[in-house]
Amino acid sequence: MDDFQIYKSYQRLLKNEDLSTPLAAILALTEMMEQSNAGTMFELLTELKGAAEALSRQSLNPIGLKAGCELFIEFITLFPHDAASFSELKTELIRQGQRYAEQALAYRAKIAELAFDFIKDDSVVSSGFMFIDWHDEIDLHIQILTHSYSRVVLQTLLVAHKRKRISVFVTEARPRGMGIKTAEMLTAAGIPCTVVLDSAVAYAIDKVDFVLMGSEAVVESGGLVNAVGSNQIAIIAKAANKPFYALAESYKFHRMFPLSQYDLPSHNPGVLSFPQTMSARARPASSGLPSKASSVLSDNGSPIRITQEDIARNNPDVDYTRPDLISLVFSDVGSLTPEGVSQYLVGMFAG
Repeated sequence: MDDFQIYKSYQRLLKNEDLSTPLAAILALTEMMEQSNAGTMFELLTELKGAAEALSRQSLNPIGLKAGCELFIEFITLFPHDAASFSELKTELIRQGQRYAEQALAYRAKIAELAFDFIKDDSVVSSGFMFIDWHDEIDLHIQILTHSYSRVVLQTLLVAHKRKRISVFVTEARPRGMGIKTAEMLTAAGIPCTVVLDSAVAYAIDKVDFVLMGSEAVVESGGLVNAVGSNQIAIIAKAANKPFYALAESYKFHRMFPLSQYDLPSHNPGVLSFPQTMSARARPASSGLPSKASSVLSDNGSPIRITQEDIARNNPDVDYTRPDLISLVFSDVGSLTPEGVSQYLVGMFAG
């Protein structure tokens, strides 16, 4: 399977709403193995590593798929077997890869149940309700802040809604605006929900009991890579003394150790770059707000327009949240401190 075919297979798998990028990458690699003519384990691993690199090169944000590829290749390398032939072994590896992806779809339900235990009815105590007689009929509910769109966060909130009274603040999550999708799905499920501007998180944080955040990857330091804006929410939550919980399936644990935003593989010189400047002269406007028609002209008389697409191209899709800003990471392997994530990764890749 050539580079184009492996990426085409990956893109087709991503059309399944239930598949996250790491699982789609794992399944794409298993499909490649089915078509492989490798006759030895060395040849197969060489092909798998080449396919993983091809996927990474063609993706604008390769962090999640790299985590999946890394996990699958490590599994192939360490897989114990007593197969009589390499052909028999390859068939078993393909079966195991498909089986893992199928079983991993259940991880979200497991995380939802684990995180549910931390969603307590008395969490409103943190907002100042003290000395309450719990036998009194008092309308208590939990207010949660989440960001962008996350399948595991969505499932956790749906589980919580069936058993507790919750309401949810969802950030708009520009530039992709995926928070709108989350808000629509929560509203359809009957969960009180309101969309918060990304710039209004600090305004809303005092109303919140805790933050529930999804993830694209949890890295070796215990830090979080997620939709851009996650880091500033974590900083605001820390300043307001609000717990910041991350939810992540274990296949999103990634052996990467960024020290800053600019160490992420998704960063490129075009992010936050300055476009070529043009001298301009402004026409008087009737108010301080931008009008639909441009009121700024370049020297040659053409209007200067900055579109949402221009802004999105010049900004990052994801950012990195330091481990000291994260209270706990809920995963299918348990509730972990950020330090616990590091220990888990060492054990997982130590053979």
